[in-house]
Amino acid sequence: MLPSRPDNGPAAPEAPPALLELHDVQVRYGAVPALRAISLEVKEGEIVALLGANGAGKTTTLRTISGLVHPTQGAVVFAGQDITEMAAHDIVSLGICHVPEGRRIFPQMSVTENLEMGAYRRRGGAQAEFERVFGLFPVLAERKRQAGGTLSGGEQQMLAIARALMGEPRLLLLDEPSMGLAPLVVDMIFDIIGQIRGAGTTILLVEQNAAQALQLSDRSFVLENGAIVMEGLAADLLNDDRIRAAYLGQAVS
Repeated sequence: MLPSRPDNGPAAPEAPPALLELHDVQVRYGAVPALRAISLEVKEGEIVALLGANGAGKTTTLRTISGLVHPTQGAVVFAGQDITEMAAHDIVSLGICHVPEGRRIFPQMSVTENLEMGAYRRRGGAQAEFERVFGLFPVLAERKRQAGGTLSGGEQQMLAIARALMGEPRLLLLDEPSMGLAPLVVDMIFDIIGQIRGAGTTILLVEQNAAQALQLSDRSFVLENGAIVMEGLAADLLNDDRIRAAYLGQAVS
C-alpha cells in the first residue's frame, strides 16, 4: 500500500496567465525617446491602469501594442505570440482592439455604420455583437440611424467603445475614456468598463482620472518620461502618499 500523502490543505489557485507582455520596449520619435525600455504584463481577465502626466508615454504604449508604431528595441507578446513587427490590421485580427484618445468615430456615418466598421474583419453576421453593444449602451440603439457626429460627447465615447467591442476583443485598449465628459457620464462609462471586464474581456486602461482608474483596476503602472517608476496592486497605489500627492490632488502631511 502506498503511504498516504500529508494533508496540506487545498492547493493555492493558479495565477491567470499573462495575455500581454512588453519586454524592454523602447520607442523613439526621431531622436526623442518616448518609451525607455519598459516591461509590463497584463494577465487574462484583469483591468490594468497606466497612470502618468501628459507626455509620460501612456498613449505611445497603447499605440505600440496595437501596431500603430513599432519599437526600436524590445518585444510585444500577445497570447504567447510575438507581435512586435506585425501590422495593425493583423493585430486587430488577433483580438486586440484600441479605442483611441479623442474617440475618432466616423462623424458622417450613422451609429449602425460606425458599428459595422468595428466588425469589418468578421466573417458572417454580427447580430450577436449588435445585441451585446445595444444592451450595454441602450442610447445607441435609440440613435442607431443618427449620424455619429451629432451625438453628445458621452454618446460618442460610448460609440467608440461599442465599435471596438464589435470586433470581439480579448484585449481592449482604452485611451482616456473619461476625457471631457461630465461626472455623471464618467460614472456611467466606468460602470460599463467594469461590465465589459465582467464578461471576460481583458482591459488596459489609460486614464487621467487616477482615483476612478485605481478603484476599478486590479493593478497599475505609473509612467514618467517614458519609464515605469512605480507598479503594484491598484488598491496599494491608491493609498500611496506619492500617488495621492501627484495624481489625486491630496495634500500629504
